[in-house]
Amino acid sequence: MIPMPSSAALQVVILAAGQGKRMRSGLPKVLHPIAGRPLINHVIDTARLLAPTRLCVVIGHGGDQVRAALADVDVAWATQDRQLGTGHAVMQALPYLDEAGTVLILYGDVPLIASGTLRSLVDAASAGHVALLTQSLEQPKGYGRIVRNGAGRVVRIVEEKDASEAQRGIREVNTGIMALPRASLARWLGQLKNENAQGEYYLTDVIAAAVADGVAVEVRHPAAAHESLGVNSKSELATLERHYQMNRANQLMQQGVTLADPARIDVRGDLNCGRDVAIDVNCIFEGTVTLGDGVKVGANCILRDVSIGAGTEIKPFTLIEEGVIGANARIGPYARIRPGTQLADDVHVGNFVEVKASSFGRGSKANHLAYVGDTTVGSGVNIGAGTITCNYDGANKHRTVIEDDVHIGSDVQLIAPVTVGKGATIGAGATISKDVPPGGLTLTEKKQVTKPDWKRPRK
Repeated sequence: MIPMPSSAALQVVILAAGQGKRMRSGLPKVLHPIAGRPLINHVIDTARLLAPTRLCVVIGHGGDQVRAALADVDVAWATQDRQLGTGHAVMQALPYLDEAGTVLILYGDVPLIASGTLRSLVDAASAGHVALLTQSLEQPKGYGRIVRNGAGRVVRIVEEKDASEAQRGIREVNTGIMALPRASLARWLGQLKNENAQGEYYLTDVIAAAVADGVAVEVRHPAAAHESLGVNSKSELATLERHYQMNRANQLMQQGVTLADPARIDVRGDLNCGRDVAIDVNCIFEGTVTLGDGVKVGANCILRDVSIGAGTEIKPFTLIEEGVIGANARIGPYARIRPGTQLADDVHVGNFVEVKASSFGRGSKANHLAYVGDTTVGSGVNIGAGTITCNYDGANKHRTVIEDDVHIGSDVQLIAPVTVGKGATIGAGATISKDVPPGGLTLTEKKQVTKPDWKRPRK
């Protein structure tokens, strides 16, 4: 047989029909998240890197939920109505596969398998061989054991419940991931029997069938032990989350990012960093986040779908969502930047300031205790402590415009819709409900009164 390029006629089957009883959850196991995305999405994304011609997902328990969660994913769906074992599950996928090429079997609850490991496995199977992913464990309990002959060749896999005492001493175990020739797969599956401790049709039994047909069984190993770990409990889910995050942290540090503690960062999406970026502990990055050169992110910040310009400092306990922040800005601590906000270069947004659907021009500041919503703020504006834009009338949102070089004193209310003209100053405590002309000082004056004979109430 002439070997074919491994990427040609490669087909992938992902088994995702298990109930996951030990998860103790109404959510199908493969929909539990790693790094903010369902387990199965990680598997599908990795499979896509191999450019398969077909990708089939076998669902069972909670199948409707799985299909709904992956409605925008282009895969073929096969259903295993009764859970009769992994061999039976693969049988359900056969009608959705072409008759030739290599079939790669993956699992929807094994999210960290690397594309390089799978490429090595597929290459080993490209000449019509069977390729098996195995690894050696100090504590192999619970895994199927790899049984080899005197020449060291794999002859079969025995599940632990069916293994003898001697076989249970074998440390080389089956990960479940394998690549097989499609032309022989249907025949081998047809030979499966459920005469075992679990009464199931084991996919692993196709190895003995392949050996009986004289087909060579090649063995490959994962580059890292955690790649082939599956999820059967919330504890295992948490363990894989940490493996994923440590992998991501190591990638960031290799790119030159300084992490105060690589064990205390969560990346739940795409984090793109320039040079000399520094990230303190307990920060969460979701969606697509871009940090420019020299950005510093303080402890306990959450950034979601944002772009941060070079030299900007995000101080501790700041939440930024769906916004764009320019260069050399200072945000926080304890600031909240809500969706639709654009802050230009050199902007300062300080502690306990909330900004929503607003833009700030270059060099403008709201240093503390303010709310700015649905507002266009010009350049060089100073917004005093306690200032709020009253943008909602109970039914509709209205816009405020603050032009360049405006100075707003403390405890000012701007009742939208309203415009504050260029260079204007608004005195402390003012309630502004009409447009303010450019320049000059605008006050809403109230007479100060002292009552010397007033007595404080007493109990």
